[in-house]
Order: sequence, then structure tokens, then C-alpha cells
Amino acid sequence: MLGPAMIGAGGLAVLVVGSLLFKRVRGRNRSADERRSLERHEAAQKRDPPVDIGDTVTVAVHEFSDHHSGERRAVGKVEGFVIFIEDVPDECEVADVIRVTILSFNRGHTSATARYLETA
Repeated sequence: MLGPAMIGAGGLAVLVVGSLLFKRVRGRNRSADERRSLERHEAAQKRDPPVDIGDTVTVAVHEFSDHHSGERRAVGKVEGFVIFIEDVPDECEVADVIRVTILSFNRGHTSATARYLETA
């Protein structure tokens, strides 16, 4: 007769193996859009940013996001490179074209933070 510890260990092993198999199968079943998105993300991590700290660039506002601080930030792009823009006036809307100054990069240099200067 098997003891409770052996049954528990066997159940845990089944869960671990099942979880690994599920993740493996799930990874193969990504949609074409998900695969393209992942490929673009990986390519972005390998390339140099198209902007430098201190650059002033013109971007269109693609959307707005809420920063973890609670601040509303605009999201713009330069050659597909994401820029989060702070200090955007409330009257600014999606599709507005604005000028910003690049302040910093995230840890992996896959996005940047910028400050709003003016409407272009």
C-alpha cells in the first residue's frame, strides 16, 4: 500500500509534467499575428534605438496610457520604436503631431521616455 507522501509526490510530478507539456503545446499553437508580434519584439531587442538621449523628434500620438504613477502618458513611435511621453497637455488627442525631447531609455533600450515640448 502506498503512503500519503508517495501519493502526494506522484500527484505533484503529474502536475509538473502536465504543466510543461501544456506550455510546450501552447507555444506551438500561436496565431500568425502572435508569432509576427513576437518576432518583431525580439528584433527590436537586438537593434539600436533610432533616437538618442537629448534628441528632439516629431511624433504622432498613437494612444494614451496610464503610467504606474497615475500620470497620463502619450505613446508615440519613431521607426516602430516606442516612446512614452510625459507632461502631455489634456487637450492633446490621438493622431496629434507633437515635438518631444528624449529623456531616457528603459533597461533594455527597447523604449524611451520623452517630455512634451509643443504641438507640431
